Amino acid sequence: MEANIAAANGRTVLLEPALSWSAIVAGAVVTVAVALLLAMLASGFGATVAFGALTTHAALTAFTPTLGAGAVGAQVVSSGIGGYLAGRLRHTWSTHTDEAHFRDTAHGLIAWALATVIGLVLAAGVLTPWAEHLAAVAAITPPTPAEAARAASIAAQSSFFTAIGMLLSAFTAAVAARVGGLRTEDMHLMTRAA
Repeated sequence: MEANIAAANGRTVLLEPALSWSAIVAGAVVTVAVALLLAMLASGFGATVAFGALTTHAALTAFTPTLGAGAVGAQVVSSGIGGYLAGRLRHTWSTHTDEAHFRDTAHGLIAWALATVIGLVLAAGVLTPWAEHLAAVAAITPPTPAEAARAASIAAQSSFFTAIGMLLSAFTAAVAARVGGLRTEDMHLMTRAA
């Protein structure tokens, strides 16, 4: 832990960093890894979550609210695990309990945001080649009006479930980081008492 020492009103004050970036990055990486693991597991159970499935006419009937709820659950679980690690791995603070609460929840929220950006970059890298394929498929066999309406409905439902998942997973990551931070504080108190 890097700490700076400063003089304030004639006394020496220890200035500690408010963020533990290594804990935040670790939480974000774990969040992305668990999300990928859950997506592969869902695919193994037969859910159509592969990017290639988006290029078929069968994809117009594949999305269901159950699949959307499962995606929300995967977001919440992965963010909870990553947030907990972000709080658990952070360095100790010699600060007021309210400030520690704020810092822990901020660690979870920042880890979630970083994981979201990483996920979007990965998705864009994977989806870019498929976008050209989708355009070629649509040019060869344009969808019927019913298929186009269904595709629009799926896009709206998918956006709704994504937004709900993002809100719930951000909240879960923040709360889980605080739980992890409390556990870190408990462990340091037990170490000092021993």
